[in-house]
Amino acid sequence: MAHKKNVVVIGGGNGSAVCLEGLKTYTNIFDISAVISMSDSGGSSGKLRKEFNTLPPGDIMRAVLSLSKYDYQSLRKIFYQPRFSGLGKLDTHNLGNLFLTLTSQFTGNFIHAIEAMSHSVEAKGRVYPVTLENINLVAELENGKVIKTEAFIDNPVYNRGWKIKKVWLEPNARVYPKAVKALEQADTIILSPGSLYTSLVAALLPSGVKKAIAKSRAKIIYVAGNAYRVDGETGPEKLSEMVSQLEKYLPRPIDLVIYNNHKLHKAQKDFYKSKKWGVFHFDKENLKNKKIKSLDLEAVGGGLNVKKLGLTLKKCIWLVVKAGLVIQKKKKL
Repeated sequence: MAHKKNVVVIGGGNGSAVCLEGLKTYTNIFDISAVISMSDSGGSSGKLRKEFNTLPPGDIMRAVLSLSKYDYQSLRKIFYQPRFSGLGKLDTHNLGNLFLTLTSQFTGNFIHAIEAMSHSVEAKGRVYPVTLENINLVAELENGKVIKTEAFIDNPVYNRGWKIKKVWLEPNARVYPKAVKALEQADTIILSPGSLYTSLVAALLPSGVKKAIAKSRAKIIYVAGNAYRVDGETGPEKLSEMVSQLEKYLPRPIDLVIYNNHKLHKAQKDFYKSKKWGVFHFDKENLKNKKIKSLDLEAVGGGLNVKKLGLTLKKCIWLVVKAGLVIQKKKKL
């Protein structure tokens, strides 16, 4: 059997989980790792982070569950959805976040907590936090105003006409060494869909991430999908701008962009409205220098179809890896 290809998914939240759930079908040909952002400061993760001075567990937890040998949607109902009622402080939390927080407090080691959850659900890949340092995401808007912490960037209360100009971490943090190793040894790096700045770029900011990507031979695939949160971060609403903004935080250009070109029917439009999702503009005239894979990846009820995405990633990974090998052979000649 041919040597397995190392695939690393970068991001946070649901976007990474969708990619990982699709990829885990192909663990016979891929070794899968995830490098997850660690700047979440809202909801259950934010509360646990403040009370226990711990790292935010939510995005890590979803990544681990999505790699389980068991059905992700079933596990999500058990671990991710709120399980408590009338129990005071427990009411705002879910089982997965509490598991990771309690285990990390008990062992004194957040990595051991991740490994314990991975063992518990028999995860078919490895999940790494991008950093083990306590960090916050900070954004500067076009008008010069500075917004601090992911919670206020992701759920803005300022005028939505002001777009994000740039983001950074406070304090600056070092990348987790095992995440560096995974990136350096990657054959393909997948940038997950979802919020551009608070999920994806946040995972690229720790010191050492860009260097590790630059050092790797990996081809870079960006799963743009087709949606953005209309009430979320004030980021780009055009695909070309999403790509150009993302590349500002990368050491080299993106090799392939995957775009969901599905035309929504009424039920799907209603689903998007309920989720407060908008469809970003596919301005292909501004993407002539980019390789774009445009295809229908929509689920029947709305959102990305995991099986379609997984199969697409499988095909694209082999295509970009093969293209890279051909180029290398030509250079040797």
